[in-house]
Amino acid sequence: MNSYKPLLPKVTKVQVLDDFELLLEFTDGVVKRFDVKPYLHFPAFGRLKQGGLFAKAHVANGTVVWDDRLDLAPETLYLKGRDSVEVGAGQQVS
Repeated sequence: MNSYKPLLPKVTKVQVLDDFELLLEFTDGVVKRFDVKPYLHFPAFGRLKQGGLFAKAHVANGTVVWDDRLDLAPETLYLKGRDSVEVGAGQQVS
């Protein structure tokens, strides 16, 4: 019996935090913080510093997106994110 299972979990919820960080929840229930600052020097991600675009982060197709041209791979978010217990401490990821 072959059943497809993604190699890594997908993003189910995102909350925008201060200082260009994201709080993420994944399909396996893991919650992580992801720092976007190291990516802001790339031209595509540099746009996140302007016009409040960063605050518009939302989940689509299992990852975080900002508009139809800008997203981060869920594998990057999962593997490079830091484990977080903030949701259990009363924070809510939306």
